Amino acid sequence: MALAAVPAEAKTIVIHMKNKGAEGSMVFEPAFVKAAPGDVIRFVPTDPSHNAETIPAMWPASVKPAKGMINKELAVPVTTPGLYGFKCLPHYGMGMVALVQVGDVPAASVAAARAVRLPGLAAKRMNGYLGRVK
Repeated sequence: MALAAVPAEAKTIVIHMKNKGAEGSMVFEPAFVKAAPGDVIRFVPTDPSHNAETIPAMWPASVKPAKGMINKELAVPVTTPGLYGFKCLPHYGMGMVALVQVGDVPAASVAAARAVRLPGLAAKRMNGYLGRVK
């Protein structure tokens, strides 16, 4: 009798949207996560006036963009391997960005993400997260 491979169960990964956290003001926590295809990333507004939405240039081309409303949760299923960049639109210029790595990501994808121009502190934080992609 042959044994069939059992797929891993999908996880829900919670990212909080906060006014203040370990990295300073206006942050997602955690701001960098590794996920598997099939997982769901759930953005939860811990503090008011935040949203989560796609950074279009840091998103798999075949995946529909996501945009949450202010002060509302956003659940994003990640089914395609790649890098998923997120921002809080009201606080993007203040560095409120997050990065989700789904599955294995080739070095060329990391290089392309590094080439995306982001404002001030958002660029600094995102470069740090990109340095954690393995």
